[in-house]
Amino acid sequence: MATFKTRAQFVADDLRQRILGGEFPGGTQLRQDALASDYDVSRIPVREALLTLESEGLVEFHAHRGAFTTELSVAKIRELFDLRVLLETYVLRHAIAELTEADLKKAEDILSKYDKALDSGGEIDNWSEYNFAFHQALYAPANLPETLSLISQLNTKSDRYIRMQLLYTQEIEKAEREHHGLLDMARKGQTDEACELLKVHIQEACAGIVTLLEERAKRAEPL
Repeated sequence: MATFKTRAQFVADDLRQRILGGEFPGGTQLRQDALASDYDVSRIPVREALLTLESEGLVEFHAHRGAFTTELSVAKIRELFDLRVLLETYVLRHAIAELTEADLKKAEDILSKYDKALDSGGEIDNWSEYNFAFHQALYAPANLPETLSLISQLNTKSDRYIRMQLLYTQEIEKAEREHHGLLDMARKGQTDEACELLKVHIQEACAGIVTLLEERAKRAEPL
């Protein structure tokens, strides 16, 4: 029989994917009794799962109202992406000097999977996972675990909006080209050029998300 911790983790993992996948748009109430019934568990692991997702910025608790999926304002999105620019260019600058052939091969293999997922019309979950894995493969040699942890948190908080941007703005092929450019510059040791491309890559993704949010807000569509 699964342990309590395993049940709580299972609920957290599955609910995280449902939120990131857009099943629960921002502002959706997550009723603990309904979730407990969905997952055939008691409310205790559900509560623990929601607390885990709260720590990741995906869920927030409102007094006397319960848990809700978070809604990101344009100002908050801009803040998240500004932080990403600062942290990710800092890490990449440190990583490039330490990249080995094995590191480059790992990043290249992930990018190849990303390309195949695009060519096959793969699920957006795969695109998002490969996108994050590629960046992590380039950053890991910097050996800056605390900074990488912060980057991971920022990506988790903005992931569902990145998915929306890739899916609805037809920017995924552009992102793919930029990834190949980053890898090529990293291989050649072109640190300044790679950091500048990464900066533009993140800033343009932010701009696309902001435009999408503003357009949907005008149409009163859920986010």
